[in-house]
Amino acid sequence: MSEGTMQRRVQRDPRSPRAKRLARVLVCAVAVPLVAAGCSSDSGSDDGKDKGASASASQSASPSPTVRAAAYRTLPEPCEVLSEKTLDDLAPKAKPGKEGSSDDVSTRGSCSWNSLDNNGVKGSQFRWLNVSLLRFESDATRGAGDELAQEYYDKQVRDAQSAEGAKSVKAEPADGVGDEATAVRYELKKKEGTFKQQTVVARVENVVVTLDYNGAGLAGDKTPDADDLMKDARKAAGEAVASVTKANGTGAAASGSASASPSKPASKSPSSSASKSASKVSSKG
Repeated sequence: MSEGTMQRRVQRDPRSPRAKRLARVLVCAVAVPLVAAGCSSDSGSDDGKDKGASASASQSASPSPTVRAAAYRTLPEPCEVLSEKTLDDLAPKAKPGKEGSSDDVSTRGSCSWNSLDNNGVKGSQFRWLNVSLLRFESDATRGAGDELAQEYYDKQVRDAQSAEGAKSVKAEPADGVGDEATAVRYELKKKEGTFKQQTVVARVENVVVTLDYNGAGLAGDKTPDADDLMKDARKAAGEAVASVTKANGTGAAASGSASASPSKPASKSPSSSASKSASKVSSKG
């Protein structure tokens, strides 16, 4: 038997020392990747836990949203915002005011008065007056109360200028009424006569006051002067705003930066119904 053949037999013999060394080398070579793979898997698992814990800590550390607290927290009785003298001037011989329905009197209210002053064969003078109040709460998701009131104020002014059937529309600032105010006037032609409509929209802090006032000469009586009606309307609007401020006490306008809990969101269907009812009532008149 040749020497090369003997060497090959020795290498193939598992009992030989050389074969045993070769087996150990192969086992170690296979074991190293397994160990490395196991370490890599463990490391990934730990990283996942650390990231999760980090995200949780970050969320818990983030501050809760804050918003300015609303300055005014209540509304006056809507049928008591105007004095008897003012009512006598704007709606002489009117019956007691009719309060509008409200699901929350602390956030909305309205009152209206009808007046028909009969002058015998000369005809009669018709007057209709309506005051609506809407208060906005601060809400963490929607914004501060005064900002929400500002949005509604702008909408009320736009609605007044785009009233159906309105003719000769004019709008101007009403200085000295609340934080800001706009006076809108126009004419409505009806079969009973020409109705002179005056609307004053005012905002004071987080409350919007809308005063609608119209007049007409019926059965042959003369049409009232629009300037006189607007003068009375602006005076009444200022009185209604003062009633809102008074109802909230001294210092109510001092709004701070305190956080407001997500209180009841402001109503999405505010007293625009008062303006709609104004058209209906005036048409009935």
